[in-house]
Amino acid sequence: MLQGVTVAYGRRVAVQGVSGRFAPGSLTAVAGPNGAGKSTLMQAIAGVLPLSAGRIDRGGLLARQLGILPQAAGIDRSFPISVGDAVLLGAWARTGALRGADAAAARQVRDALAAVGLAGMEGRMVGALSAGQVQRVLFARLLVQDAPVVLLDEPFNAIDARTTADLLALVRRWHAEGRTVVAVLHDLDQVRAVFPDTLLLARGVVAWGPTAAVLTPVNLQQARDMAEAA
Repeated sequence: MLQGVTVAYGRRVAVQGVSGRFAPGSLTAVAGPNGAGKSTLMQAIAGVLPLSAGRIDRGGLLARQLGILPQAAGIDRSFPISVGDAVLLGAWARTGALRGADAAAARQVRDALAAVGLAGMEGRMVGALSAGQVQRVLFARLLVQDAPVVLLDEPFNAIDARTTADLLALVRRWHAEGRTVVAVLHDLDQVRAVFPDTLLLARGVVAWGPTAAVLTPVNLQQARDMAEAA
């Protein structure tokens, strides 16, 4: 639950007075114009950014218990790590950084890579992968983490249509399993096709609820006007 959530960078307010609730098990898109504060809000929910005002109730979950996929632009692909080790990071919330991977964790890694279409690629280096393959690795890491809440920040940017379709199938699977999934998205056709609920943001809340009722021409124009006035 969000209560008056405000985030500022110095004197610049990026998100202001956002209040509302992601229902347990819901599948929600966060949409809005460029500069609307969508990624800032996600980082605040994830505990990465401090609040300037307001409160976030994560339902008793710690920030490290949330499954988080950051923007691809913020990922350092030059870091020397194998695909298998990158996916295994998803188990840290349960095992801790100092415990070695047991047989069960190794099996989870193999199963997760198979689920995202990267079976047998544990030994490949992440830096040698395409953008779409890296995104599949990050989704595999989320599968291993097995979190009840999943936050996706622009998960389908700069990847091919087949990868997008495969990863959207995983999003639908998480929703069917009763997880709460929140995703920042730009493609409104994609939002309408897949996401039952939408938060339309332009620093503040323009509308929040069933997607068909939120993504109306009037609301979309209001969001553009609010973003331009900011």
